[in-house]
Amino acid sequence: MIDPRALKTFLAVCRANSISGGARLLNISQPSVSNAIAQLEQSLGVHLFERSRTGIALTAEGQVLFRRAEAMDGLLRDTEEELRLARNGLAGPLRVGGTPGALVSLLPRTIRLLEEKVGRFALHVVEKPDHELAALLLRGEIELAFVTTGLEEPPEELEEHMFSRDAFALIVGRANDHLPAEVSLRDVMAMQWVLPEAIGAFRRQIDALFMAAGVAVPQDCIRCDSLLTTKAIVRGSNRMTILPMQVAAAELSIGVLRAVSIREAVFQRSVGVRKVKGARLSRLGQQLFDILVHSSKL
Repeated sequence: MIDPRALKTFLAVCRANSISGGARLLNISQPSVSNAIAQLEQSLGVHLFERSRTGIALTAEGQVLFRRAEAMDGLLRDTEEELRLARNGLAGPLRVGGTPGALVSLLPRTIRLLEEKVGRFALHVVEKPDHELAALLLRGEIELAFVTTGLEEPPEELEEHMFSRDAFALIVGRANDHLPAEVSLRDVMAMQWVLPEAIGAFRRQIDALFMAAGVAVPQDCIRCDSLLTTKAIVRGSNRMTILPMQVAAAELSIGVLRAVSIREAVFQRSVGVRKVKGARLSRLGQQLFDILVHSSKL
């Protein structure tokens, strides 16, 4: 059995990247920290750090323990908050993350259904690129990551679940009312664009559409990862963008943006969630996940 106090000491050393720094974080003496780490290594039968004149580095075993220690630290933090929320009649907390488009596609409707089922709850949502979401999952900082799915295998420690499909369309404002209901990307290459900046699954799919049309990705382009800003720019100018229909649904429904079919868009974007393989979700996290599963079968 690992001593929780030793694990807390180990985590402080990792975060400070030194024995002395860990001691300062915990406000205890450096010999006390060194002794705690030595006892932890002895009890586990492994070396957790490689020590040198330039500092310390985690061994392979140390990296495994570090991930587990971060997850435990997050669990303790959430337990305290869960008790506080329960006293006030709230469920949670639940921490999730996602890429902007995947969150917009799945989360709003899921929240409405979750409110009907659970009532009041505390939910924390962060937007991050794909690679950062995987790290947040493994550190236990989020329980679920909303992402574009089906393009690549997730990291070995994560599992992926697809819940929705959505067609790509050319999204334009009123300045481009002259465009027909369907175009080839070859026909609009001379136009000005707003396209995603972050290298990830969403951008790769959009780049693939230009490849399918046999043209290069436009150079006359504003690179922007904010969906709100992208849609606002397109709405107020003659620029255009490519988005899944669900992502622009609100603006399309009131007519401030228009969707033009793309001849090369023969594949659909799929979205879903990733979570740590085999990890037990919190009660609220499991309820949200169950809603996603049920909704995808309707």
